[in-house]
Amino acid sequence: MERLTQPEEEAMRVLWQLNGGFIKDVLELLPEPRPPYTTLASTVRNLERKGYLRSEKLGNTYRFTPAIAADDYGKQSMQAVVGNYFRNSYKDLVSFFAQEQNISAEELKDIISMIENQKPKP
Repeated sequence: MERLTQPEEEAMRVLWQLNGGFIKDVLELLPEPRPPYTTLASTVRNLERKGYLRSEKLGNTYRFTPAIAADDYGKQSMQAVVGNYFRNSYKDLVSFFAQEQNISAEELKDIISMIENQKPKP
């Protein structure tokens, strides 16, 4: 899937929150400064072209619904970060945060415990 721009991701976050809606609904929930309606409409159409949204014509307007779950997008984004910046190594990712002191030894112990207690998938 294509990577999202910041305005596209902001629009998607609103549409995930609403579980779909009209452009005016998205516009109302975006933080200030809000883009012009026409700019947001172009952004939403780009999201549809990229496969992130589906549209349904209702009267003379369109209702957009997410075609991809927020969790799936988050997983893909994380995998892209690990691949692009940490050579596909989650160990390097954790090491980076440990070196930058963004994660404590206690948090690392919790992560290890979670991994050790994880049940194998059938």
